[in-house]
Amino acid sequence: MAAGNLTGKWALILGASSGFGAAASRELAKQGMHILGVHLDRKGAMAGVEQLISELQRSGAQTLFFNVNAADPMKRQEVLDQAQPKLGGAPITVLMHSLAFGTLKPYVTEHPKDQLTKDQMDMTLDVMANSVVYWVQDLIARKLLGKGSRIFAMTSSGGTRVWPTYGAVSAAKAALESHVRQLAMELAPYGVTANCIRAGVTDTPALRKIPGNEEMMEFSRRRNPYRRLTTPEDVARAIAALSNSGTEWVTGNVIGTDGGEDIVG
Repeated sequence: MAAGNLTGKWALILGASSGFGAAASRELAKQGMHILGVHLDRKGAMAGVEQLISELQRSGAQTLFFNVNAADPMKRQEVLDQAQPKLGGAPITVLMHSLAFGTLKPYVTEHPKDQLTKDQMDMTLDVMANSVVYWVQDLIARKLLGKGSRIFAMTSSGGTRVWPTYGAVSAAKAALESHVRQLAMELAPYGVTANCIRAGVTDTPALRKIPGNEEMMEFSRRRNPYRRLTTPEDVARAIAALSNSGTEWVTGNVIGTDGGEDIVG
């Protein structure tokens, strides 16, 4: 187990079972952290979750995983009620918001039944953006965030760009970035930082659900100065580095973690 200022501290990963969340769980465990994971998976995917948990434990991490809807207020309280005694009164050092659950539909179609509904828009924004605010509120109320805590929320270039069927998710990413800026200001007196991590295009289960994802990935490979896609591990290493002490003045930002992909026209 790696020695360092993260050793023995806890990370709360929302969306811990795959993609960015799973990679961050692995990397932070290598840094000596314990992992509190929240995910929502069907029975068929649980073998992969159990494999991840075993891997984390083999690296020396304590683990506490919950297969629940992270955007459900009652489930959120249940998670925190069960997790708080395990933390022994210590605050959570890393909170990572990596929830990718939304509706991919166009706003306007020839047949109204095929277009995005109000309920779908509300759900997408609630899960992928608003939920970070509610988790922070409850963690602050329980004194589970404090001096040295770091919040990271996963955004994408979709927050400022358009793609067919991506409208609700794009709106959620833009809202998420706004929420994080507001949290950065309001949490400064607590000694807590909040930043968005803007990953480059990454081959994750969430990306595979977007119509036209192969075209998107191929375009990004050509565009990226490194001529490859971003990987979850690229992002995980950046989060681990930013989680260490000495980064308390880095807050309220959208931090590009994309190999320079976003700067290329």
